[in-house]
Amino acid sequence: MDYTPQELMVVCAARQIQDGEHVFVGMRLPLLAFALAKRTHAPRCLGLFEAGILRDEPAAELLYTMGDAPNITGALWATGTVKMIGLMAAGDVQLGFIGGAEIDRYGNLNTTAIGNWQKPAVRLPGSGGAADIASLSQRLAIIMQHDRRRLREKVDYVTSPGYGYPGEEGPAGAAWRERVGLPGGGPSALITTLAVFGFDRENGEAVLQSFHPGTTVEEVQAKTGWTLRLADDYTETVPPSAEELKVIRECDPQGKWTR
Repeated sequence: MDYTPQELMVVCAARQIQDGEHVFVGMRLPLLAFALAKRTHAPRCLGLFEAGILRDEPAAELLYTMGDAPNITGALWATGTVKMIGLMAAGDVQLGFIGGAEIDRYGNLNTTAIGNWQKPAVRLPGSGGAADIASLSQRLAIIMQHDRRRLREKVDYVTSPGYGYPGEEGPAGAAWRERVGLPGGGPSALITTLAVFGFDRENGEAVLQSFHPGTTVEEVQAKTGWTLRLADDYTETVPPSAEELKVIRECDPQGKWTR
């Protein structure tokens, strides 16, 4: 069965969504993952968009920005960003999706700058709502390209907090989030072009759960900037089914986000 790495990532992202959940969707691949989950295993999930949109059904047309008219048409609620962030702050968002330029083994993300942040080699777009999603959603799923420049031992700047870092004040992990005032939450999945990682909440470290068909654990390690931890039951990622690919291609017929 032929499929692109992006289509596989959409499927892996959709598998993170449980029925009945409120999902902070975002754009590109998470948008398609929301549509796929709605049409397969999670028909009662709701999608929240940073622009202030709440939907119980994906938009009828492919979105190029979350503020496109088709995303407003038929929405349950068309409000503002502050109201969407408020729902997360109240604990009403079970899963949030974000991406990043860099991520480290503790799930901390950088979308601010590469190098010294005062005089960076590369200036990045910044947080937007990503820090809020990382801080406030009950679970966080991260979607990224996989290479050593992106998966680093330590990011240059923490834009969106994961599980912090171990230090004199205590360990990384759920205890770190509690110390800094972020009880609960934290990364639960990192989905890349090569693999899917979970996170050990006790120490905050990423744990390889599966490697995608056509790659190997050795290749994943070669393109990861830290020493991999393997889940006891790590395996090859289950590929997309014919039905899953059908839905994705109906939602993105020109392959705008998946080719």
